[in-house]
Amino acid sequence: MKATALTVYAALGALAGVSAHATDLGTLGPTYDIVEPHLLQMIEQRLREKEHSGELARIEQEARQRGAEAVRHPLALANVQTTQFPRTFFYDPTHTLERNILGTQGELLFAAGTKANPLDVVSLSRHLLFFDARDPRQVRQARELMAHYQSKVKPILTAGSYLDLMKSWRIPVYYDQQGMLTRRLGITQVPALVSQEGRRLRIDEMEVPR
Repeated sequence: MKATALTVYAALGALAGVSAHATDLGTLGPTYDIVEPHLLQMIEQRLREKEHSGELARIEQEARQRGAEAVRHPLALANVQTTQFPRTFFYDPTHTLERNILGTQGELLFAAGTKANPLDVVSLSRHLLFFDARDPRQVRQARELMAHYQSKVKPILTAGSYLDLMKSWRIPVYYDQQGMLTRRLGITQVPALVSQEGRRLRIDEMEVPR
């Protein structure tokens, strides 16, 4: 027991001696106490302050109003303008498959490279009419075309409020979200009427009546 105690004391003494003779390397740079609060705590504190002051409720209300306004009045498509030079052109929807299409059992249905035209399977049951609802002339023209084709027309807006028009006309009115249809069909002027002719789509960018 005595030998063990002496050994422990000797080791502690050696460590103490090393500590007592350790070299002071100095300070590499200025040091500061950590006084900044955690980022999440700061954010939570700011939110609590805005909630107590009523500012948070105001911000939420403004965000809801902006969202409702964006739904009622979507941004006008930048790539479409009112017709300046009427023209007629055609769009071929034939698509070439880039990869094999397999069935549920792994069987090959359509091989890559196969060309398919959706108009061979389904027909365009209604004309597509693209127009700017902010222009009263185009709105009147759209009504006339719908009457002429006995309502076999799907109205699609490129600008204006489709909700207001639906309330007025009491029929579904659509909006070309992000200009996906007009870009694919190559439409740059409205009003534009899309009709099927055989295996192609005919697109008439029409003059606006005065």
